Amino acid sequence: MVKTYRILAMTIAVLVGVQAASHAWASAGIGAYVTGGGVIDASLMEGDGPMPFVEIIGFIVHGVNGGIAIPAVALALLVVSFFTKVPGALKWAGIVLGLVAVQMTLGYSARELALLALFHGLNALLLFAAALVAWRTPKRATAAGATTATKVGTVGV
Repeated sequence: MVKTYRILAMTIAVLVGVQAASHAWASAGIGAYVTGGGVIDASLMEGDGPMPFVEIIGFIVHGVNGGIAIPAVALALLVVSFFTKVPGALKWAGIVLGLVAVQMTLGYSARELALLALFHGLNALLLFAAALVAWRTPKRATAAGATTATKVGTVGV
């Protein structure tokens, strides 16, 4: 279970990287599209008709990844954390899931209040960091246990 926990935690960190990359790709596409004379309006986001620029796929990836994949993996991480018996695993899985919930709330709310997009980006960094800490938690617990066992073993000598 510890290996599964670590894989899930690292998967979240990688998926957050995919989020950043896909959004940057789509944003660059918008820039090129507008510079080339394209117009952005509601019809662009409705999806009726041909794609005005290929980079718009980045927004689709961002939406599916952030709205489905990351929450599913974060929930799986929390479930697996109950079975790892690693100190701190449940705490960090809970933090990751909480940050995912905040991230989704900020992302969907930013459609109405664009200022929240700033916090959406900042929270993504926090989520990435928390996923890495969750990934590292079993290693730290093992190292701490080995250190304690070594100290206990040498005290009696």
